[in-house]
Amino acid sequence: MTGPVLAVDQGTSGTKALVICPERGVIGTGFAEVRPRHLPGGLVEVDPVELYDSVLVACRRALAEGGEPVAAVGLANQGETVLAWDPATGRPLTDALVWQDRRAERICAELAPESEELRQLTGLPVDPYFAAPKMAWIRRHLTEDGVVTTSDAWLVHRLTGAFVTDAATAGRTGLLDLDHARWSPRALELYGLTGERLPEVVDAAGEFATTEEFGRAVPLTGLVVDQQAALLAQRVTAPGSAKCTYGTGAFLLAHTGDTPRRGTSGLVSCVAWRLAGRTSYCLDGQVYTAASAVRWLTDLGVISGATDLDRVGGGVPDSGGVTFVPALAGLAAPWWRGDLRGSLTGLGLDTGPGHVVRALCEGIAAQVVDLADAVAADLGTPLESLRVDGGLTRSALLMQTQADLLQRPVEVSALPDATALGVGTLARLGADPRLTLEEALPDWRPAAVHEPRISADEAAERLAGFRAAVHTLLERSPA
Repeated sequence: MTGPVLAVDQGTSGTKALVICPERGVIGTGFAEVRPRHLPGGLVEVDPVELYDSVLVACRRALAEGGEPVAAVGLANQGETVLAWDPATGRPLTDALVWQDRRAERICAELAPESEELRQLTGLPVDPYFAAPKMAWIRRHLTEDGVVTTSDAWLVHRLTGAFVTDAATAGRTGLLDLDHARWSPRALELYGLTGERLPEVVDAAGEFATTEEFGRAVPLTGLVVDQQAALLAQRVTAPGSAKCTYGTGAFLLAHTGDTPRRGTSGLVSCVAWRLAGRTSYCLDGQVYTAASAVRWLTDLGVISGATDLDRVGGGVPDSGGVTFVPALAGLAAPWWRGDLRGSLTGLGLDTGPGHVVRALCEGIAAQVVDLADAVAADLGTPLESLRVDGGLTRSALLMQTQADLLQRPVEVSALPDATALGVGTLARLGADPRLTLEEALPDWRPAAVHEPRISADEAAERLAGFRAAVHTLLERSPA
């Protein structure tokens, strides 16, 4: 295939679009902000029209900057954000419930007796984070009309008229038979969704449909969930390594090969991608609040934004005894306690903004360490290093803290937009099946490597303090 592709990363806080040329790299970029509404009781929702408009705006800006036509389009999506919509008109029937939304907790509690059956069947715990509980909540409380799907199926339908989702996104619902990568009648029955019209499950690369939203007919040839797109761009395509993306949340994924690994350490087993009918799998762990916790500190006036982390945190040598469990949207893997709220302890009259910033960095990094430890336990071998991407990797303080607590090198990707580059790879593959995955992938190199600067004993002591604070939260609010 000759010619650039348009790669779209529709995320929680905005949509990023890149025009990627095989020879010249990124030749056009566009961004459009999205502002989800955070409501009392753990509700997080967004106007679907805002999502779609952000895709159009970001893409048109990227195309204008690129200045030349594209041969194909790829779309990465949030994964677990859902809405009901009219398949005849494309009109949304509800707001989109964002992946962080917790309103389906009661439905999950009702399914507790079937939770192990569902975990074995789908690879996922029964938790409001995933799509199926939110889909069931919409059907129970909002509307029985239309279809209820993840946001990607609606965006693709608006762009092209097709009704499809890729296997990795389908695997984030809790309705996919993990071993066979197809919808599970049993899971649909347990969630009360029997009879629902669900999108066709397709590969991550292929010619699915065409869109005329950008001036002329362009084929849509790449589809995948955002974290798996970043896993691909980081060249984690075989067992033995892992990546962590630091965005709104932090998400650690480790490739496990062509068979799912259902571990016992609290991680999610899910589809990495399906290419040419062959499914690859990964283990997945989540930190619900990373950049969203930084935004929270910004809204409080402690810092002026993420670019302040290093300046403010670098003004003090340590956290001054402050411990921050940034469970501002609950704790995900390996605890799965979305009902918990965060804690900030060890405060004194000498506590300043720098101590709070350092404590936040330690809180995010400590949770990622627990995910890495869980991966090592499930795979039977420790990670040798961690490849990282996402906006917060620009903070040298956070990345050094991560390396210190992990006691492993942290390799910061030189690719600032790994998710978009990953789905761009899939768009190229779908448009030109003669390409191999290796040929389609972007070159990978670290922009920086952070080596541990503290001893293993000091790291263990700092982790023990954080884990004690988590234990206190768990004891205070038993499940």
